Amino acid sequence: MSEPGFSSNPRRLVILVVVIAVLSLSSLAAPVGAPQVTKVEPPNWWTNFVSPVMVLLYGENLGDANISVLHPGVKIEKTLLQSDGKHAFVWLNITKTAKPGNVTLSVKTPTGTTSAEIALLQRAPQTGRFQGVNRDDVIYLIMPDRFADGDPSNNMPKGATPGTYDREAAKAYHGGDLKGIQDHLPYLKDLGVTTLWLNPIFDNDNSSEGYHGYSGSDLYAVEDHFGTVQDFQQLVAAAHQQGIKILLDMVPNHVGPKHPWATSQPAPNWLHGTTASHINTDYEYPPVTDPHAVEKNYRSALDGWFADKLPDLAQENSLTAEYLQQNAYWWMEIGGVDGFRIDTFPYVPRTFWTKYLQNLQTTYPNFFAVGEVYNSDPTVVSYFAGGQKGFDGIDTHLTTPFDFPMNSAIREVVNHGAPAKKIVDVLRQDRLYPHPELLVTFIGNHDMKRFVTDAGGSTAKLKLGLSLLATLRGIPQLYSGDEIAMAGGEDPDNRRDFPGGFPGDQRNAFTPGGRTPDEQDVYAHVQGLLKLRRDHPALRIGDQKHVVVTDDFYVFTRESSGERLMVVFYKGDTGKSVTVDLTDTTIADAKGFLPVNSAAEARLQGTQLQLQLVPQTVAIYLVK
Repeated sequence: MSEPGFSSNPRRLVILVVVIAVLSLSSLAAPVGAPQVTKVEPPNWWTNFVSPVMVLLYGENLGDANISVLHPGVKIEKTLLQSDGKHAFVWLNITKTAKPGNVTLSVKTPTGTTSAEIALLQRAPQTGRFQGVNRDDVIYLIMPDRFADGDPSNNMPKGATPGTYDREAAKAYHGGDLKGIQDHLPYLKDLGVTTLWLNPIFDNDNSSEGYHGYSGSDLYAVEDHFGTVQDFQQLVAAAHQQGIKILLDMVPNHVGPKHPWATSQPAPNWLHGTTASHINTDYEYPPVTDPHAVEKNYRSALDGWFADKLPDLAQENSLTAEYLQQNAYWWMEIGGVDGFRIDTFPYVPRTFWTKYLQNLQTTYPNFFAVGEVYNSDPTVVSYFAGGQKGFDGIDTHLTTPFDFPMNSAIREVVNHGAPAKKIVDVLRQDRLYPHPELLVTFIGNHDMKRFVTDAGGSTAKLKLGLSLLATLRGIPQLYSGDEIAMAGGEDPDNRRDFPGGFPGDQRNAFTPGGRTPDEQDVYAHVQGLLKLRRDHPALRIGDQKHVVVTDDFYVFTRESSGERLMVVFYKGDTGKSVTVDLTDTTIADAKGFLPVNSAAEARLQGTQLQLQLVPQTVAIYLVK
């Protein structure tokens, strides 16, 4: 005889079937967990500023959220929820009646409720902020990690892996930070610098590969090896008090491999491809300037991942573009900086630049942006300069590119025996630029062999290159350490620590007593050149005109409304006497020439000018 069971009780059997059915349906459509918000970008915004602001929420279970806000003067214009449940976009209209305070977003789903906050701040006074850069300025490039360690407590921040900080490792963090830069502002001011270009300061991954700043992992945070947002604000304020401007290095082309977007994109096609499936860049962007090129000629440049690992941002995606635009506003406002240096400029679509830069120029009338177009051909570099439309009908609105062609010419002429005419050949193509006078000229940066090393260790050639930099048209840019003849080969050897900026350094090159005789000689030379630029407006804003050019010397003028100067560049190894015919030049009416620097005497008879050329020098004369 069997034991009684459900089968012997029809009613129980029906109940069992119902229960099983309910449980089955529940397992098929089990409710997801309660919504969570783990991050909000931007973390804050401002009253009486650009509106609406697109807020990006990161979290879990946001796919069916109802988002609302209750803050006077703040309204939600629209929301966009992503199917992955990990991202939600909210556009907040911040009206003129909105007051500062924390704006709370209520996030409700059928399974729960949570909230998120974005701080609404009052804009800081505009006086002394957003000044821009002009021809009176001298730019000084600093890689924050390699300049000075002002706060050793941040050398191994929380979460950093072993080996991240190691001064003996070429690609590890060495301890330089924002406090270290601030501590040495008097040194920079005494040198004659008026503007600092800082390599990217936003958060990079806590490994030994992020010291340079170009592998961003959080575009709304300061790298914790460098300090905090407050440290950044203090640096900018202190620099402005010293009369020194700040250019931030921005990287709208890509982020680092440890950025959360590498594995979880906020929206479809936020990136070009995925970590698992993408194209690698071939760095071949000149076809962008070619009206006969087709898309396949430049697709890898615009869509490819740098080094096959840096996620490439899809700026043609309107959400990505809006995010990057707001990020630019945020860094301008949070720091009060004076402009941007823009990395990898040609690798981003021109359709993005025209809106991005025009919006910044509208919001900040003095806004200055200099773009990296790493090419020695003026016909390529000039295509990206603002103030003109390309064959595509687009004006990038870039204030100016760096003058990579002149950098190449100076190195070839001074260091490698090319004729002086190579410099004139670059100048001849200034007609391609709407504003050649704004080109940022330089003899070195963090991506190329140090000038003195390229010169075979010759400080005489280094001083000659620096003299050209100070006297040619354009806005000069120095690379930190060139003023003391720092040596260095290719990357990363060209990124050595500034001697004296770090605990335990055996000497301090920030002081005269800590420099070697050669270092002091070059420092004094640079300091003197920058003083000449301050004292003589023609060197800053004067037109440049040729007088004569030969294989080994080039004579030109810099002429402003109140001053005429003659500059004589000579690269020869031995002295010689030359006679220059001034007929049909802009200084044919000269009555005499007075040495401005340590130039030799110049003798004038009619229009015949006799010059004594001193080996590897640039002589400057006041034209009477």
